[in-house]
Amino acid sequence: MPKQILLKNRPTGMPTHENFEIRETEIRQPGQGELLIRTVYISVDPYLRGRMNDTKSYIPPFQLNEVISSGVIGQVEESQSDLFKKGDLVLGSLGWEEYSIAKETTVRKIDSTIAPASSYLSVLGMTGLTAYFGLIDIGKPKTGETVVVSGAAGAVGSIVGQIAKLKGCRVVGIAGSTDKVKYLVEELGFDAAINYKTQDVGETLKEVCPNGIDVYFENVGGKVTDAVYPLLNNFARIPVCGAISSYNNETEDIGPRVQSYLIKTSSLMQGFTVGNYSSRFGEGIQALAGWLKDGKLKYEETITEGFDNTIEAFLSLFKGANLGKAIVTVSEIQ
Repeated sequence: MPKQILLKNRPTGMPTHENFEIRETEIRQPGQGELLIRTVYISVDPYLRGRMNDTKSYIPPFQLNEVISSGVIGQVEESQSDLFKKGDLVLGSLGWEEYSIAKETTVRKIDSTIAPASSYLSVLGMTGLTAYFGLIDIGKPKTGETVVVSGAAGAVGSIVGQIAKLKGCRVVGIAGSTDKVKYLVEELGFDAAINYKTQDVGETLKEVCPNGIDVYFENVGGKVTDAVYPLLNNFARIPVCGAISSYNNETEDIGPRVQSYLIKTSSLMQGFTVGNYSSRFGEGIQALAGWLKDGKLKYEETITEGFDNTIEAFLSLFKGANLGKAIVTVSEIQ
């Protein structure tokens, strides 16, 4: 029987397997205007951790004993819709389950002849769009400026750095391993990269950013970000995408206050989610697809095989195990 993954109880601190339940279920038949979708790829993302808390946020929390959902690419098995046919590849926010029922209005077709289907969860999906709009709209990079990216080897950060290079910037990445630092410089063309686990971030930033920092793309928070503030240039821009260092904290996250740095440099610090730009997704996808087609963007995916390994793939995000986008392969495209 097909399986699904539910939130069994809410995590305290770092999630564990005990917070989830894998349950067998039955395949339902689609009603009018619905589709039966076989899951091919599941996206696992750090932001899902916040949805496991029963707190107010920009997106409702997961409910206990209900199926967890995220970005999913699937293939239509049965269609009761004039808009889709059997075999179509679709993308939507669907459950962590091997088969889903979805309304025709909640998914969209994807074209795997343009790029591999999985790329619609990464460079051509939410993470790519997050990088594009956060950097272009809030970061506003200009030729010759210095852009620093935390979580630089992740799904969002790796695209941010490459776009910044395309805009003529000097780019410095911060990551958590020697291999990731090497990847950023040698494969993605970053000007410099810092291993926050083995190097003093503040001192190394001074060395590799001799002209200060004009744009800081924030994915991490914590001590890494604290080291950036003293180097901000006048009118610096800080797009705040994430703060993964604090997602599993059991106590209040307290650090240096940012206000004085922002005042002294007249800097802009703005939080955002990609949903803010939903009306402009077409613009972002067109730009990203163009760069990808021209060979100007590279991307990596950390693939985990098998539905039963979805929970472990999610937990591994908080150990820094992924390079680029973390994706679970559930079935094959037919």
